[in-house]
Amino acid sequence: MPVPVLLAGRSVRLEPLAPHHTEALAVAGAEDRTTYAFTPVPHGVEAALEYIDRALADQAAGRSLPFAIVRRRDGRVVGSTRFLELDYWQGPLVWPSVPGVPYGDPLTAVPDAAEIGNTWLSPAAQGTGINTETKLLMLRHAFETWGVRRISLRADARNTRSRAAMEKLGFTCEGVRRAHSRGLDGMVRSTAFYSILDEEWPAVRSIIELRLSARSPRRRRKTLVPA
Repeated sequence: MPVPVLLAGRSVRLEPLAPHHTEALAVAGAEDRTTYAFTPVPHGVEAALEYIDRALADQAAGRSLPFAIVRRRDGRVVGSTRFLELDYWQGPLVWPSVPGVPYGDPLTAVPDAAEIGNTWLSPAAQGTGINTETKLLMLRHAFETWGVRRISLRADARNTRSRAAMEKLGFTCEGVRRAHSRGLDGMVRSTAFYSILDEEWPAVRSIIELRLSARSPRRRRKTLVPA
């Protein structure tokens, strides 16, 4: 199974989620909670501890790889995200297939496909480019270190903001599964599925890097004085 790893960018650092993030995660989740209509976000220290415990239990079982999202300029935890739905295609072909079970040594196995999900940011971090760079770091690790064939994302079909963000980053919509599951609000939800394939990654990476560079302060151009 994939080992925990720290991923660092220009404005954000993704740290392996751990118990010492509990209080900071609770603080991040305590901001204006009206933006959390479609994503489970812990409310309070006890809920944050339970959130982390469950995430680490999934990690120990080889089902996910969770991160704390840390803003680099002040070291503040501003949310969480994770790899999940890890799938392995190596080894002899068996039928029916057994998803999520690596062939060979599970300690050295890396997935052939995965999903990025359970992502949330505090309102103060939303719209700042942190989510974009978070996705870049995770996608780069998945495609360029693990060598995956596909990365998926999903969203409640009603979550137009998240869906628009995925499409702007270059994810392809695979369709909407109607009446797919129970939503966070208790209603039966339809789910929109998105993906990037390995052959699409170079183009998507360029899109994301251009979006991030557009957010950076422009350097002053030097004035050239004719000799």
